[in-house]
Order: sequence, then structure tokens, then C-alpha cells
Amino acid sequence: MIYVIRHGETDLNKEGRLQGRLGLPLNPYGIKQAERLSDKLRDIKFDFVFSSPQERAIQTAEIATGLEAIADDRLDVFDLGEADRLKKGEVKMNGIVPDTSVYKGVEEIQSYMKRVFQFMQELEAEYGKREVNILLSGHRCTTGCIGSYFEGISKDGNILRFSSENGEYKKYDFNCHKNS
Repeated sequence: MIYVIRHGETDLNKEGRLQGRLGLPLNPYGIKQAERLSDKLRDIKFDFVFSSPQERAIQTAEIATGLEAIADDRLDVFDLGEADRLKKGEVKMNGIVPDTSVYKGVEEIQSYMKRVFQFMQELEAEYGKREVNILLSGHRCTTGCIGSYFEGISKDGNILRFSSENGEYKKYDFNCHKNS
């Protein structure tokens, strides 16, 4: 089984700001969320724990599992460029991403999805036929993109519809996804 968790709360989440690569570590409430995840997942023996390289995702994975997370850049948060840390309501958006005509350095959504899907395809090729429990720790965009890998990309391309809330998880099975 694949367990996909979204990192616990940070002060930027609490303030309603976009949080990308300039993100913060977990705040005290985010640590409590990760500890609650640990309680929910306590009966699962994880064979592998992979995480975004962002500190908040690694913290959440390691608190939730008690295991050392393996950071993988392909699970890194979507690069928000100049929109990173701005108030959500003040950012000019183009769909689900900051408008690239206003903000420099914003990652292209298709390349983001390609790198996350590539990670998932490699994971599936390696472990898809084995009985293993794998935890993946990431962000709103990561949990949404992984959800899209299993559920299929919606017609409007909104990968965020499959996102988890801070400190929550979703469970998937390689044998039951639409991209098979």
C-alpha cells in the first residue's frame, strides 16, 4: 500500500500564505498533527519512507513513522518562484498556479507533474508487484499529483482536488489505479 501524507502546519500555512521552496519547518501545531498521524499509522510497518526534501515534509514523515525518510527531489514542492510566501488572496493566479506573466521563476505545471509521475512510475516498477507499505511525504501539490497518478487527471487539470489537508493522509494501491 502507498500512504501519502501532507506535512503538518507551518506558520506560513497558518497565515494563509503560499508556501513553496522558501517554506518553514513545522510549528507546534504541525508537530502535534504529525504525532496524531503517528497514532493513526502505528499498526503499519513501513518498508520505505520517501519524502520531499523540504524540512517540513521530512519532519512529518519521521515523526509519523519513527523512521528516517529518504529525500527525493522529484517529490519537492512546486516552485512558486516570486509568489512564494505571498498571501494567497493577493496572488494573481492562472488556474491552480501563480500567473507566470506576473511572477518570475514559477515552475511549469506539466514539468512538475512529469517529475512526480516519473517517481511514481519508478516506484511502481520496483515495488508494484510486492506486498510493501510505502509512505510518501509531501505537500498539497505533491499529495494532489500523486492522487492524480492513481485517480487520473481530471478534465480541468486540477491536481489539487486529490490533495490532503495538513497532517492528513490518503491510501492507494498500485493494483487499483486508472493509469495501469
